[in-house]
Amino acid sequence: MAVKKKAPIAKTARGRKQDRSRVASGQDYEVRYEAKKSGRSASAVKKAVKKVGNSRKKVERKLGR
Repeated sequence: MAVKKKAPIAKTARGRKQDRSRVASGQDYEVRYEAKKSGRSASAVKKAVKKVGNSRKKVERKLGR
């Protein structure tokens, strides 16, 4: 049984800002948030991340926001 590691928590302002500018497709809550915000499905968000990368601006542009 494999143990899942949690993503490191950003402790500096710079780290939090960089973290907000990305969409972590492996984090369900981030995918749900982006899906709700854009009015698209979670699978559409994951496909967009896979196609254009994890930059929030690029993902939002791909999803039509």
